[in-house]
Amino acid sequence: MNVHNHVMGLIPQLLFALLILLALVLYFLAVVVSNRRYKSWPIYRTVCWVFGVFFATIAVAGPLANRAHVDFTAHMFGHLFLGMLAPLLMALAAPMTLVLRTLSVPLARRFSRVLRSWPSRMFTHPVVASFLNIGGLWLLYTTNLYLLMQENILLHLIVHFHVFLAGYLFTVSIIYIDPIPHRISFLYRAIVLVVALAGHGILSKYIYVEPPPGVPAAQAEIGAMLMYYGGDIIDIVIIFILCLQWFRATRPRIEISI
Repeated sequence: MNVHNHVMGLIPQLLFALLILLALVLYFLAVVVSNRRYKSWPIYRTVCWVFGVFFATIAVAGPLANRAHVDFTAHMFGHLFLGMLAPLLMALAAPMTLVLRTLSVPLARRFSRVLRSWPSRMFTHPVVASFLNIGGLWLLYTTNLYLLMQENILLHLIVHFHVFLAGYLFTVSIIYIDPIPHRISFLYRAIVLVVALAGHGILSKYIYVEPPPGVPAAQAEIGAMLMYYGGDIIDIVIIFILCLQWFRATRPRIEISI
């Protein structure tokens, strides 16, 4: 890699790192403000946010991100961190709830109206979020998009931003951590989740036998297995949370009369 390509490769990494650092600082500031007004914000949520930011950062900046340009296995680690693990951890951090606790009453009401708006309902609908998430991955790995993003900085930024945002929208559309004014039934979400997992699994098997353009077969095989089994581990956590929420919502309430 020549000096020009090295410098150009650092630009998207710096942009992503700055955005992620900003998200970390804003979250900490929101926790401080929230704790002054209400009872202490749960520490485990802050820990989830920190680890979510950590995994998102190493996926887009540093040795792993540099290696991902020439090694499909490293790229797939980045995909799992940026598109699945970081969104899950950051969703568990309940950022929207924290924002509502931090804002003044008038601003919180305006923000709540945004959350209830039709764009919010549309993009957090399980079917739409699944299409953006799984459909985007199919587009990335079954067309020339993967090869083109390695050669174009703007496209590189767009793809990585989409991977994270689509992963986050998918996660919050399946498991409700923050307040959701337009709730969808557990059964509906469970069905969508099963279909989405099938789409993700089929794609990983497709990559195994039909590598993306420019990816050596050996790297594609390892990357596909990583996508399949690594994705399953994260998906199991989502399934567990969904089932736990479903159980808690439907378990019979025992009334004790004296």
